[in-house]
Amino acid sequence: MEKLKELVSFIAKSLVDSPEKVEVREVTGEQTSVLELKVSPEDLGKIIGKQGRTAKAIRIILSAAAAKIRKRAVLEILE
Repeated sequence: MEKLKELVSFIAKSLVDSPEKVEVREVTGEQTSVLELKVSPEDLGKIIGKQGRTAKAIRIILSAAAAKIRKRAVLEILE
């Protein structure tokens, strides 16, 4: 799951103005891992995107990467 954390972190840091404030934390459940993404309040709009398109795209990439290693992962964007 460390690779998935790195993937989400890389994508988020590429999108925001303050990459040093990007934090990705993993909460592991029985079957699913939840990756919590936290960015600075000014960058929240860049991560979510218009009508949530950017957030949806990040979630799709995460799901595909997780499926490849036979895991299940969910992305939560924290405010």
